[in-house]
Amino acid sequence: MAPPPPAQAAGGGGGGQQQRQQQAGGLGQTITGVIRIAVFWYFASKFFAPKRPAGPESAQLMSNLFQRGEYLDMWLYVSEHEKFNDFGNEGALIWHETNMPYAVWSRESTRTLSLKYYPTEALKNNGSLYVHVFFARSGYPPDPNDPEYQPLAVFGKTHSIVVYYPKSKADKKRSLLRNPKDSEEAQPLVQAVDDPQGDSEDDGPVEWISFWKPNITINLVDDFTRYPSNAAPPNIAPYLNVEPTTGNYFPTIFFNEFWLLRDKLIPINETVTELPLNLEVGPISMTKWQLFLQIDQSFQIHRSYGSMLEGEADELKRVFLEGNPYLLVITMVVSLLHSVFDFLAFKNDIQFWNKNKSMEGLSAKSVVVNFICQLIVFLYLLDNDTSWMILASSGVGCCIEFWKIGKAMHIEIDRSGTIPMLRFRDRESYAGNKTKEYDDIAMKYLSGVLFFLAICSSIYSLMYERHKSWYSWILSSLTSCVYMFGFTMMCPQLFINYKLKSVAHLPWRQMTYKFLNTIIDDLFAFVIKMPTLHRLSVFRDDLVFLIYLYQRWIYKVDKTRVNEFGFAGEDDKVSDGTETDALISKEDKKTN
Repeated sequence: MAPPPPAQAAGGGGGGQQQRQQQAGGLGQTITGVIRIAVFWYFASKFFAPKRPAGPESAQLMSNLFQRGEYLDMWLYVSEHEKFNDFGNEGALIWHETNMPYAVWSRESTRTLSLKYYPTEALKNNGSLYVHVFFARSGYPPDPNDPEYQPLAVFGKTHSIVVYYPKSKADKKRSLLRNPKDSEEAQPLVQAVDDPQGDSEDDGPVEWISFWKPNITINLVDDFTRYPSNAAPPNIAPYLNVEPTTGNYFPTIFFNEFWLLRDKLIPINETVTELPLNLEVGPISMTKWQLFLQIDQSFQIHRSYGSMLEGEADELKRVFLEGNPYLLVITMVVSLLHSVFDFLAFKNDIQFWNKNKSMEGLSAKSVVVNFICQLIVFLYLLDNDTSWMILASSGVGCCIEFWKIGKAMHIEIDRSGTIPMLRFRDRESYAGNKTKEYDDIAMKYLSGVLFFLAICSSIYSLMYERHKSWYSWILSSLTSCVYMFGFTMMCPQLFINYKLKSVAHLPWRQMTYKFLNTIIDDLFAFVIKMPTLHRLSVFRDDLVFLIYLYQRWIYKVDKTRVNEFGFAGEDDKVSDGTETDALISKEDKKTN
């Protein structure tokens, strides 16, 4: 195979790829989980690492072969072969630096270079390309065939500039009305997927695409620790380059790709004539190096458990790269509060409906509609291959909403027909007062508005969007309506409050936690990149909650009214022994 052509130095450039839109839900929890796991693993490796052997064996320690501040020369070669020994090929050498102080934090120890690389025909056809970096004490050559070569003075490492990802499987979505313009829009973008097995099962053999890494960062780890010969820490041992004759180790070379995001990779094909390559070499501290490794491992654990989708790691890194540091700290703190408030709202919601004895003043139809909306979202997530953790969370939400229907209404099994059917019947506390009448009026007008909006949205989606099937179109249309108009499900309760001139029947503790979470969502709407409609949907809930607060302010609490637990405010006074004695003494005075 012919050697690659020499690269020519040029100004740093690079064609950026369009950024893929990512889902922003749960990003705060992801930040907290990743940092918690990384910090835990780092300190666990420090405290629970194997101890140094005591006694005579304590002298058997391996140390760094190089000293701090020792000057190094660097050679960087490019080759299509993983093993390199063609040191005489000047075309393969693309970068050479001299007199670089090792592990010294100064400008001299950091060098950069930007150039253009012209790919060969083999590389354009899914070929491989590697960088081979060699460091040596100043004055010593890296070539083993050179007479002045010293094995203890030279160390190096090989790294691939090209990464391979399976091609995205064919887009199964199509225009259900066979719009002619759909053929022009149906061409899939070149991107990578992360489940090649799933592709092979559905579409036959997997087609792989090579991607170019435009940035190569080479770090020399600032590590002079003396490790036991046979008991190096497990998080360090795989990266140590031990010299067998002396038992000591060479400086660790780390190809830092932590900040190389997926959308910065450049696909390689026959139309590519030149590729940008930005090179950098410099030191890295031991703590920073270990932190990068632990965070990458925590990303892999999250993905294996399904708690993080592919691409969310890049989105999280982008937040740190492009976000304000102070705003990020506030976001992390607020995300913890969001989790606490979400748990408290869930606990109080279950507690409220578990102890609720009366449906007076509560909208039973809103409970049923909430269950339907939750079921639609669950089916939509199931149809779009969502991670199992999100599906489990949505499924549990469906079960809870159905359980709340059983607390709001009587559920009976009708066995009169061939197939047993569920029959729902209103409770006496709901049907025997004005609550049902007001609820029917509110749902009558609200359902008309919602049906009109849902039909218009569905027709638009059918005409101008592509779907996998008619079932997917129905689900996506209903889900869009739930996301866009779901907040209107709280409007019947506002109407009932207005007619009854009371809000004493509402679960205010649970609603307070939800309102606090809504305020936190407002903060995330400014911090996290998301579609405009989703950002507006966050602020729409604020309006409804503000109306609830206004109703609580204007409608004073009636102490004689029975609350959601079947008790009146005056009953609390009677249950208090002091208040009872006071009432008895007053009656005695009146009698006398």
